[in-house]
Amino acid sequence: MSETSPPIAEMSFEDALRSLEEVVRRLEGGEVPLDESIALYERGEALRRHCQARLDAAQERIEKIVAGPDGKPQGTAPFDAG
Repeated sequence: MSETSPPIAEMSFEDALRSLEEVVRRLEGGEVPLDESIALYERGEALRRHCQARLDAAQERIEKIVAGPDGKPQGTAPFDAG
């Protein structure tokens, strides 16, 4: 974990996801002392919540836009991630 890392709330989705992946790699490696593992786990959970919030916000934006036959936004429709 870098001491110069930006606050999670200021991270882009992509940066937060990269940081989360690094946390997971370090924890799975099993070479981290217990206290550092706990701190990494806490940071990972905060990063996960941040990423989920960003995804939820993007989904809300997508749900607000549905193009009509003329190509202009018309009404709303739920986003189907599946």
